Amino acid sequence: MLRRTLLAATLLAAPLLALAQSYPDRPLKLTVGFPPGTGPDIVARVLGQKIEQLAKQSVVVDNRAGAGGQIAAQTVAKSPADGYSLLLGEVGSISIAPAAYSRLPYDPAKELVPVSEVVRSDFVLVVPATSPARDVKGFVEHARAQRDRLNFATFGAGTPGHFGAEVFAEQAGFKVEPVHYRATGDAITALIAGDMHGAFVSTALAVPQLKSGKMRALATTAQTRSPLLPDVPTFAEAGWPKVDFSAWFGVFAPAGTPAAALDTLNRHVVAAMQSSDVKQKLQDAGFTVLGSSRADAERMVKAEAPRWAAIVKASGFRGD
Repeated sequence: MLRRTLLAATLLAAPLLALAQSYPDRPLKLTVGFPPGTGPDIVARVLGQKIEQLAKQSVVVDNRAGAGGQIAAQTVAKSPADGYSLLLGEVGSISIAPAAYSRLPYDPAKELVPVSEVVRSDFVLVVPATSPARDVKGFVEHARAQRDRLNFATFGAGTPGHFGAEVFAEQAGFKVEPVHYRATGDAITALIAGDMHGAFVSTALAVPQLKSGKMRALATTAQTRSPLLPDVPTFAEAGWPKVDFSAWFGVFAPAGTPAAALDTLNRHVVAAMQSSDVKQKLQDAGFTVLGSSRADAERMVKAEAPRWAAIVKASGFRGD
């Protein structure tokens, strides 16, 4: 009986061992839900290039922009669970969308599995260079004095910048009108032109615009000041400690992907994020570099869902 049991276990383990030894044996596809040149795209390409070196297989970055990352998430969720279709998922399409949309065409909790959390990005409250607001206090005073709602540019309904504006307005006691743009460039153009009163943009996106003098930064949502923006205070320093949201990005695979493939992927991703060249590139781009275990990534995703669901509910927003 013992001999038969051992033989059965060996036969069951053989395919998994073969997979672990051979995977990956063809190109990988890493899908990202934002256009080329954006922060998420930078993360995907820097990470993909390093995984190519480690896995000895090419990594194709597939930009499926639109709907705040939901198109990309749906694409990968419906892909074969073979370890070759991957997603650079983010908080909007994974944790916020299920609470904001009743007819979401994918279920991230059931159809996607975390491989690793790779980076986090804090946000900066920016205003046009012509804005009278020089700091958060001045912005709030101006906002409260308005009879109409303040227009806040967002990069799509259901994104962190959208609900960040709602949280800020609720905390500070003024009315906000989120204006959702389909393209990041259109939102930035409207803000620079003075058509918008403000926006929450990622540190990576804010830095070049601030250096050019086209907009002004008032505060960051980070816990400490960004080394890229040392003169910009945090919201906590400005007196609004509850305005503390950030965006996280992680690698996901379709549910059902073999554990051996997920373990191999995690090793490559963690090694990539720990490499000095990747760290430097992404830190220079304004990201906090991580590279978590599969278990830690799963815990993080599970914890984020109820937190953002509460924010969505409080805002009263429904995407459909």
